[in-house]
Amino acid sequence: MRWGDMRPSDNVEDRRGEGGGGRGGFPIGGGGMRLGGGTLVIVVIVSLLFGVNPLSFLGMMDSGAPGQPVPRAPARPAAPASAQGDPALAFVQRTLGDTEDVWTVLFKNLGSRYDAPRLVLFSGSYPSACGMANAAAGPFYCPADRKVYLDTAFFRELAQRFGAPGDFAQAYVIAHEIGHHVQNELGTMREYDQTAARRDARQRNALSVRLELQADCYAGVWGYYAAKRKLIDPNDVEAGLRAAAAVGDDMITKGRVAPDAFTHGTAAQRTRWFKQGMSTGDPRSCNTFATRDV
Repeated sequence: MRWGDMRPSDNVEDRRGEGGGGRGGFPIGGGGMRLGGGTLVIVVIVSLLFGVNPLSFLGMMDSGAPGQPVPRAPARPAAPASAQGDPALAFVQRTLGDTEDVWTVLFKNLGSRYDAPRLVLFSGSYPSACGMANAAAGPFYCPADRKVYLDTAFFRELAQRFGAPGDFAQAYVIAHEIGHHVQNELGTMREYDQTAARRDARQRNALSVRLELQADCYAGVWGYYAAKRKLIDPNDVEAGLRAAAAVGDDMITKGRVAPDAFTHGTAAQRTRWFKQGMSTGDPRSCNTFATRDV
């Protein structure tokens, strides 16, 4: 992957070393959370890599103390992040910058404007508008502050635990979370919440799968344009497909969880929708909510 040829983004906040103290967030295999507040409902997609249900912590949040504030990141602006001598930061900046370039053009083609998110690099734990970001929970997108939260140490786990090493596997993680931002921009998350509120747990899980598979497809859409500009090659695509397969619900749970409880999709589903985006480059082909069989 020729990520060095990509444009670096200015929308990266390097908060490493500014941990919130203690262990917040969610444990591996725990769950995501969803916060309701009037018409704005925050759907936190916690760790595409751990098969997390974005609604599974709703009961926990509802049972909390009334009026308990959600931890938020410091209001002060982040200093410009310098990637000199920091390849991890440089990689994130350039991958994010390339997603910005791609989605800006695609939104313009759809007659809209893409408002790029910010990406927060942290180490250990860090407060977000959706609760405490924690390295154990993996990367996630917070619609409340429109930011992606990522501890780059997670990339080591991606390679060691899930057998998906390489730059493009890591870029897939970022592109997937940006896919959730695209959903937020297009109003898909709002529609998802309104529908999920009327469904039972099994049906909500099925909707969650469709939400995640669409983000996989959007990641593939970005990959299509990266390949078109020769920034990635067929070997990179294979790495992305391995990453998508490795984080399927059936691979994560190893048969310990019934399919009705899946929240992110099977390995076959995830690779199928990633391929869909990679082969078409058209976000309109990613409507996982309009097909009977995902």
